[in-house]
Amino acid sequence: MANIKSAKKRIKVIDKKTALNKARKSQIKTAIRKFENAVANGNIEDATINFKSAQKKIQQVASKGTIHKNAAARKVAKLASKLNSMNA
Repeated sequence: MANIKSAKKRIKVIDKKTALNKARKSQIKTAIRKFENAVANGNIEDATINFKSAQKKIQQVASKGTIHKNAAARKVAKLASKLNSMNA
């Protein structure tokens, strides 16, 4: 355990940020799972709605710095290709 006051504060700040990042990543995973379930069921309307919400959530998390912007773009592109293959 840290003895210096500033080090103790940094530990608290890191714990808060870690919890927040973990929650944000969980929200992304949930949104992606909802989209993939809609795709698996073959429901194009639900898949489109879930794609838009997942895309929005992924971009929000990337803007906060929880995930890298290129990782976010890669995730969105992967979901878009699944949605496009349904429509074809």
